[in-house]
Amino acid sequence: MRVGNTVRKPWLATTEHTVAYLRALRQRGIDVPEPHGRDEQGRLTLDFVPGVLAMDDAPVDVEVVQAVGALVRSIHDASAGLPIPDGWDVLLPAEQPDLLCHNDLAPWNLVIDGDRLVFIDWDGAGPSTRLWDLAYAAIAFGHLFPDADAQASAARLTALLDGYRADPALRSALPAAMVQRAAAMHDLLKRSHETGREPWGSLYVDGHGPHWLATAEYIDQHARDWGRAVAPTSPH
Repeated sequence: MRVGNTVRKPWLATTEHTVAYLRALRQRGIDVPEPHGRDEQGRLTLDFVPGVLAMDDAPVDVEVVQAVGALVRSIHDASAGLPIPDGWDVLLPAEQPDLLCHNDLAPWNLVIDGDRLVFIDWDGAGPSTRLWDLAYAAIAFGHLFPDADAQASAARLTALLDGYRADPALRSALPAAMVQRAAAMHDLLKRSHETGREPWGSLYVDGHGPHWLATAEYIDQHARDWGRAVAPTSPH
């Protein structure tokens, strides 16, 4: 909840790691909410970031998507070399994680205030890879969802990767990773429903489960569109 110019959130088992990560990113020049430790009720206290959520204007304009790509690249570059603590569990583990990442880079977690873009809600941060983190951002900011026009989504995907300055290897690996990332989201929700794990179990039956299954199928069906979209448009 918001309290004045701060936001208060539950202190989770991973919050100590998350706070250290945010502070390290700030020291490396990344604009993220500043953490202030625990309040009198034991909650995490963070600076409130003014602005509007990008999801309020989704699908996001191509120009903004390109700026998002540059921001994600700066976060990944700033995260390089930071130590990865043992036992830091994440919802959707990447194979051979080698980088601390946000893990939920999406319009519902991006605040826009003029030219300022700030990712919030770092609670799911933890070990991952550039590819796995970028795959989710590509789905969300590319608006690679079943109700979308594939050509418009492909243009946003190109903009994201151009902003990120993605190299050929990352580009070529991305289409398959996007399918895997969407399918992993569906599988997480389905398992959570079966085991009673909240809030993901309820999200599964509230429509999120079928949405992510359809999203994985949609991304797979339009593989040719994404293959053209990820092709380098300039030297990298």
